[in-house]
Amino acid sequence: QVQLVESGGGLVQAGESLTLSCAASGSPFSLVIMGAMGWYRQAPAKERELVAQITRGGVTNYADSVKGRFTISRDNAKNTVYLQMNRLKTEDTAVYYCAAGRHITATPGDYWGQGTQVTVSS
Repeated sequence: QVQLVESGGGLVQAGESLTLSCAASGSPFSLVIMGAMGWYRQAPAKERELVAQITRGGVTNYADSVKGRFTISRDNAKNTVYLQMNRLKTEDTAVYYCAAGRHITATPGDYWGQGTQVTVSS
């Protein structure tokens, strides 16, 4: 089993930046075979949506709404994934969840963090 703990959320003004971090912990074997990691978000009264994901090898994928503003990165040695969010908009306000895949080829979704609130004010 793997545990994911997010940090870095908060309240910022539109146009500002914020960086989220998610650290994975667990048995060494589970961490070594862990697959893609990613960030989802859920705004009030909306469904959870994928924001960005990154494979173990560094291949990334972004939601159209954040392309060019958000950057996902991963440090496999630290079992940590980051989400650099620039030029934040009020519509980015949501609870952001970290997720990871159980196996090397798995997409994020087997393990979940508890979420961190990001609020962007106008």
